[in-house]
Amino acid sequence: MLYIYSQEMLAIPEGVKIHIRSRLVTVEGPRGKLTKDLSHLAVCFSLPSPKEVSIEIHHGSRKNVATLRTVKTLINNLIIGVTRGYKYKMRYVYAHFPINVNIEKNNDTGLYEVEIRNFLGEKIVRRVTMQKGVDVEATKGVKDQIELTGNSLEAVSQSAADIQQICRVRNKDIRKFLDGLYVSERGNIVDA
Repeated sequence: MLYIYSQEMLAIPEGVKIHIRSRLVTVEGPRGKLTKDLSHLAVCFSLPSPKEVSIEIHHGSRKNVATLRTVKTLINNLIIGVTRGYKYKMRYVYAHFPINVNIEKNNDTGLYEVEIRNFLGEKIVRRVTMQKGVDVEATKGVKDQIELTGNSLEAVSQSAADIQQICRVRNKDIRKFLDGLYVSERGNIVDA
């Protein structure tokens, strides 16, 4: 069954500018500028008023209509990113061997690198390069915790996932070996 016309509306908050050209969405706000390429999705954008975006689809199947809500959420994530930003907190979990984490900024690329040593007592040094626009720092006053901050939800969450994945325990019973770096809290840099 085809749905003849489907539409989603998204409100634009104060101080945020949205520019859409050939399905390339650019959002500017107080924290910076983010772009997202949505050219692979067959949706139409329009700005009926300066304070809202209309996302439409004509003659779409059920799966095509489902992309409307996805596109709306993606643009909303960009808006939250340029207004409030994203912050992920990660804790080190270890039973016996304390995990050592060093945070360095690469001078050539300008990206942060997280170096994990002594994981399960192994001599291997694990290095993870953060995504562009993600800042990492050890939490002040809290032992065994790092904070990842940035404007792009995708970049911050992917960096946190990369850190968690590199510390996966292999060839052991994971019910017993719970060591690793895990996301303990996610939220915004600027509270609403």
